[in-house]
Amino acid sequence: MKRKFSRRYQAALRTHLKQGHQASLESARGLGSEALAAGLQTLDLAKLHEQTLVTEVLPDCPAGKRAALIKQAGTFFTEAIIPIEKIHPGPREAAIHLNQIVEMLSQRTMELAASNRELKQEIVQRKAVETALKKSEHHYSQLLEQSNRLQEQLRQLSRQILSTQEEERRKISRELHDVIAQTLTGINIRLASLKKEAALDTKSLDRSIASTQRLVEKSVNIVHQFARELRPAVLDDLGLIPALHSFMKNFTTRTGIRPSLTTFAAVEQLDTAKRTILYRVAQESLTNVARHAQASRVDVSIQKLRCDVRMEIKDNGKSFDVQGALHVNGNKRLGLLGMRERVEMVDGTFCVESAPGQGTTIRVEIPFAKMRKGPLKKSGKTTLECL
Repeated sequence: MKRKFSRRYQAALRTHLKQGHQASLESARGLGSEALAAGLQTLDLAKLHEQTLVTEVLPDCPAGKRAALIKQAGTFFTEAIIPIEKIHPGPREAAIHLNQIVEMLSQRTMELAASNRELKQEIVQRKAVETALKKSEHHYSQLLEQSNRLQEQLRQLSRQILSTQEEERRKISRELHDVIAQTLTGINIRLASLKKEAALDTKSLDRSIASTQRLVEKSVNIVHQFARELRPAVLDDLGLIPALHSFMKNFTTRTGIRPSLTTFAAVEQLDTAKRTILYRVAQESLTNVARHAQASRVDVSIQKLRCDVRMEIKDNGKSFDVQGALHVNGNKRLGLLGMRERVEMVDGTFCVESAPGQGTTIRVEIPFAKMRKGPLKKSGKTTLECL
């Protein structure tokens, strides 16, 4: 019965407050009689009144109207307790004071509820900030780890560069000692022999001179070969395309593999550094094909993109573990890592794809020219323009 009365009281109070100043208090007196019949006391009705205000009425009320609403509700409460006061008489001032206490408690309760809502919002915001800080910390941790890996790779690359330089010097020293020095010694012996033969027998002089000339020619060719391997003069004198043709011709002579080359004339507009990088990548890639791929065909293509130059070297040989090969540990040559470092020096990108049955593709893209940012007309969007 008390629960039914509580619902009736809540509904009557809400209806009274909606009617405003013109609302009748008859429903309040009727509810007071029902409360008396239900055995409720003034304090019980005060608790029910406060609960109704806090949970049902004030949460939907704008902050500026709450005071007037609480006062109007107090009038309703004062009228409702009149039947109870008639049966259980008490000081009228106490009833009025109780109503004031109810109003004050209702106001304080609403203030506490508002503070609780603000506190909850602040807690949510702090949790969001804490989550963002954790994500940021994780992100910076990943960046630091990546930086450490890159530093380690740079240290390994530096050591490998020194090792490779020393290996190349050893190779050149050995070739000079074993080939050039021996050939020059042979020429010196031939010249001494020619000196004697010239005095004794002039008939065999022509044959000895021809043999000595062949030794000199062989020495010259070896020196030219060293020069081409160290820095091909045709790359500086004639350009990238003739240098690639010359290298591929020698490559075919040495390996029997005949690579194809597809390119465009404007590639020669690249600066010297970029043309050199394309040449070295092609040189290293074809050398790797001859050593490891067991391929029968290699296709080299250079094409112009919007703001980049793309070079692809594709073979039909066996595949390999790309990630393993990108680590320089244990390798005697710079290999893929060296090529990647060269390309990234000019803000380019380096990619290797290798799969069983599909061979290997090395793809390099480098900027054809400097790029600048500029707004597109009307749309206001940002685009990249090639200079």
